[in-house]
Amino acid sequence: MIQRIVDYLNVLYPNPKCELNYSKDYELLIAVMLSAQATDKGVNKVTDVLFKKYSTLEELSKASEENLIEILKPIGTQQKKARYILSITRELINNGGKVPNNREFVESLSGIGHKTTNVVLSNLFDEDCIAVDTHVSRVAIRLGLAKKEDNVLVIEQKLTKKFKGYSLKMLHHQLVLFGRYHCKAKSPECNDCRLKDMCEYNKKTKN
Repeated sequence: MIQRIVDYLNVLYPNPKCELNYSKDYELLIAVMLSAQATDKGVNKVTDVLFKKYSTLEELSKASEENLIEILKPIGTQQKKARYILSITRELINNGGKVPNNREFVESLSGIGHKTTNVVLSNLFDEDCIAVDTHVSRVAIRLGLAKKEDNVLVIEQKLTKKFKGYSLKMLHHQLVLFGRYHCKAKSPECNDCRLKDMCEYNKKTKN
């Protein structure tokens, strides 16, 4: 079963990557934070404006909260996210101006949780970990890899155990893309899916 899933995902997404745009370490950190309750596409539009207007960490740390709120409006919760940006940038400057390969530090930053830390560490430092977002969670439950009542940490633990020996970083991106474009929340493309015989969602809709 696990090998079947891996093989299929490798066919669909042989070279998966993060769809958030960034060119600097702190840009990824901020982009992932902004992606909470927002789409990557929407975040990319916002960060294109944000990182052009404030091209360095120092400039961004000195931005006015009002200007940040205006830029962030399209993705929602802009007041909270504007405060997070100012707090994150100032904290990074106080600690050398770089995002460190330090889970405890990264997870302590404003607006940065366990999932965001996993994304950042895996993309910046090649840490082999999987971040469970809504797409990963949905796919895992539908394929019987996790239960509906499992929280994201339990799902992460289950996936880490079940896919031991495989690249969790690669798997994370593949599951995100699979959930985003194939195994969608609404109108999933079940007919063309090679995993439909093991899919709980497909079994329910057929009955």
